[in-house]
Amino acid sequence: MTRYLGIAAAMAATWAYALTPEQMLSLPRRDVARPNPNGKIALVTTTQYSFEDHANSAVIQVLDLETGNLTDSAFNASEINEIAWLPGSETGIIYINGTNEEIPGGVTIWISDASNASESKLVASLDAPYSGLKVANTSSGNLNFLVNSLAYANGTAFNPKSAPTPRTTARFYDNIYARHWDTWLTKQRYAVFGGTLLGNASYALAESGMRNLLQGINYTTTRSESPVQPFGGSRDYDISSNGATYAFLSKAPHLNKANFTASYIYVGSFNGPSPAVAFNGPETEASEAGHEGASGIPTFSPDGSKLAYIQQDGDYDESDRWKLYVLDISNDGANVSTSNWKGLAPDWNRWPGSIQWAPDSQSIYVTAEDYAIVRAFHVPLSAEADLVPQNLTSGTSVSDISVLPDCSLLVSASSIWTSRNYYLLSTGGEKKNLFSSADVDEALSSLGPHTYSKFFYDGSLPDFDQQLHALVVKPSNFTENETYPLAYIIHGEPQGSNDNFWSYLWNYQLWADQGYVVVAPNPTGSTGFGQELTDAIQGEWGSYPYKDIILAWEYIKEISLIYISNWAQGHDFGREFKALVTHDGTLNTESAYSSEELWFMRHDYNGTPFEPESTYKKWNPLGHIGNFSTPHFVIHNTLDYRLPESDGLMLFNILQTKGVPSRFLNFPDENHGTFDPENSLFWNTEIFNWINHYSKGTDLDTEPIGE
Repeated sequence: MTRYLGIAAAMAATWAYALTPEQMLSLPRRDVARPNPNGKIALVTTTQYSFEDHANSAVIQVLDLETGNLTDSAFNASEINEIAWLPGSETGIIYINGTNEEIPGGVTIWISDASNASESKLVASLDAPYSGLKVANTSSGNLNFLVNSLAYANGTAFNPKSAPTPRTTARFYDNIYARHWDTWLTKQRYAVFGGTLLGNASYALAESGMRNLLQGINYTTTRSESPVQPFGGSRDYDISSNGATYAFLSKAPHLNKANFTASYIYVGSFNGPSPAVAFNGPETEASEAGHEGASGIPTFSPDGSKLAYIQQDGDYDESDRWKLYVLDISNDGANVSTSNWKGLAPDWNRWPGSIQWAPDSQSIYVTAEDYAIVRAFHVPLSAEADLVPQNLTSGTSVSDISVLPDCSLLVSASSIWTSRNYYLLSTGGEKKNLFSSADVDEALSSLGPHTYSKFFYDGSLPDFDQQLHALVVKPSNFTENETYPLAYIIHGEPQGSNDNFWSYLWNYQLWADQGYVVVAPNPTGSTGFGQELTDAIQGEWGSYPYKDIILAWEYIKEISLIYISNWAQGHDFGREFKALVTHDGTLNTESAYSSEELWFMRHDYNGTPFEPESTYKKWNPLGHIGNFSTPHFVIHNTLDYRLPESDGLMLFNILQTKGVPSRFLNFPDENHGTFDPENSLFWNTEIFNWINHYSKGTDLDTEPIGE
């Protein structure tokens, strides 16, 4: 560890005010702000990692929405897993404590007041590690709530602390979907559970206990599961404001998850005996209209009469366009019925990424990526098909929005130069800044919009009527008329983007502050610029995107360093660069069929490897290994199951066999990202050590294991 601290200090001395890896990773990580019901204050959970203590700390803070003051609360964030406001109160809260003295592995639910932690009262003891709390106040004064947990096939919650230990470590499957992302599947599946806290009994848990709301749903191929893994959470389900109706997302029960992305929204009566029913599944109005893909973000209106959600049309393309829908919901106490299903602004060429209702239930606020920045938009329920929603924000990328009682927006945002901003946006468009991390975090004090710019250039996609976009980020101590090496950062996915937001993985400002000018283009396949550009990468991985990267390079003219894909290593473009870096990349496209996301391969490579019209062989970097000669730093993590670890090892073996300077970095406990702070510090330090050597002539360390 001393060696990395020494390197960081040397960088700071050479580049005054420069952001170092350790500084970035040590910054307070402030969550999005969650306002109370009357819109006067908001709760913020902040975590921070210490490289001295090698541990995380956390604090729950209160943001005053009048003054912008952010102060620590008296609540112990190390014990509280999550916290929510009590509906109808001003400062009442309900929270989940991650421990349970009576049931090892269980959790407890407490009710308190945000202004007085001493009033905290234990109201429920739960027998499993439930999370994802959502709560509603019923007309009787009871609190109906939703949580989620892994569950057995019989519907009971799974508690790993009390589960019997198997006598064998065997993994045994008869289904093509054996693992996903970083986890091998077990017999347990996530489920949404409902419970009631009785208002007339000091909020004691009702005797009926916890009810698995997914029980009773029939399936032929895929058992119902919500939240949908690996990224699903409380956004995958919701409860109406009166606590009477619930909705959740689950995969298509008749389709295999390896081959299809389809998922549906189910609705049910909280107190009714019947299982939930999917209103947009097969043989429904939505399906017959051609909307058969993945669904998301079911969100009830404040009056409980409507439900909004998003869905894709295609059932095996994760990057199909998301569209916004709304329908009416009615509940007779036993059963739920739906009507008046319609799309909102269905021709809008952007992807809604979050949903918030206006207080009058007559319009919706969404966030969507738009030209390399996430913005907030307003969509009235009266929106026609050709409506282009009004953009409300700019400058920084929106992480989350909350609609306050006066219809103003509380916005949590970030950008390349600040890890967190909070501000208010009035209905008239007036912006009131509340808080910026750049004002309080010393490591960010030299950053600002002055380090960021963008340019547009002509791309290669025929008949595309837009120019392509690229970000430019300069060192915070940039000096005009000085020469800097250039770091060229190409995004992966491949349907993704280089955006103006703060990241703890690929942080453009961190790269720039090592003494580089960063250029990050958005070639064909990028999101946020219209569906045509996103879709055009299908079957064309090595053509339009690769040509666009070259065209951006020609636009820039001068390059000393480039980070680019394995495809460039085998082509003339790769010879232009002093060094390459790849993180969890693809070397052999045919081996990509070992991924569990076969729908992804079928879509992007035009079928299976054994179909003659597929493009696996056409765009296979392995077919060009004879040209590999540029020094190459290879990173491939063990838990990235979608992209075989063997690809990274094969690339390293080939480079080493050919005598090409190369190094291989692997984290056995990381997936497609590198999230552990200690691992991330090592990741950043060794990458910069590599590229600084080839771009600036600094010495390479001798740390790697070798004979």
